[in-house]
Amino acid sequence: METPAKTSTISPRKSASPGLTVRTGRERSSSIVKVEKLEEESQADVMDQSVYENLNAEWVNRKGAWLIHPVLIFAGKVVIDTIPGMRQEISWTLVNLLYLGFSYLMFHYVTGIPFHSDLHGGVYDNLTLWEQIDEGAQYTPAKKWLFIVPITLFLASTHYTHYDPWLFAINITALVFVLIPKLPAFHRYRVRFMVPDDPSGVGTPITPSFPPSGFSTPTRDSVPPINISEVDSRL
Repeated sequence: METPAKTSTISPRKSASPGLTVRTGRERSSSIVKVEKLEEESQADVMDQSVYENLNAEWVNRKGAWLIHPVLIFAGKVVIDTIPGMRQEISWTLVNLLYLGFSYLMFHYVTGIPFHSDLHGGVYDNLTLWEQIDEGAQYTPAKKWLFIVPITLFLASTHYTHYDPWLFAINITALVFVLIPKLPAFHRYRVRFMVPDDPSGVGTPITPSFPPSGFSTPTRDSVPPINISEVDSRL
């Protein structure tokens, strides 16, 4: 004896959030301070550097290039002293900060060369002026001189500010920021601030990037009901 088949109807359920944004992976975060090291020079880079003389860094070893530093410091001191009401403590501090700021911007911040970069195959595009001097060699006479000048100016400003603790803290902090990039241990290193950090190396997709199939998403009205038959076993 057969029992009648039972039928039940199941209709597609409408999505509660049709505009839901899909994300894969975790959110990208930002690092406050990030230290990066440039890749070492290849043999091809060394050959490109030796083809033509690097005029952007060659002037550092010329006559008069060393003398220009004390001349600029003296000229800056004279100009600042002409400001009415300027105290000697503030004057020496400003001279020290301005020289250190200009030195950091020129030798350790700007990268590349301003002219004829194609002659060297772009090998200097990511290098600062300090890293280009003497082809990156350390402890050369030019680099020793550029290391001594800010220290001498700091000692002079400390003396003429009568060892004021607040001015001393400002001057020594600026000096440290300028001397650290000059050290051989930090050669070809970069310190960056607020850099996006994505460990996967691939940008996090906001929405699925599937190719279009040519068909629209079925809706409630366009899908027919689905019938499921449950047949009991015969006795």
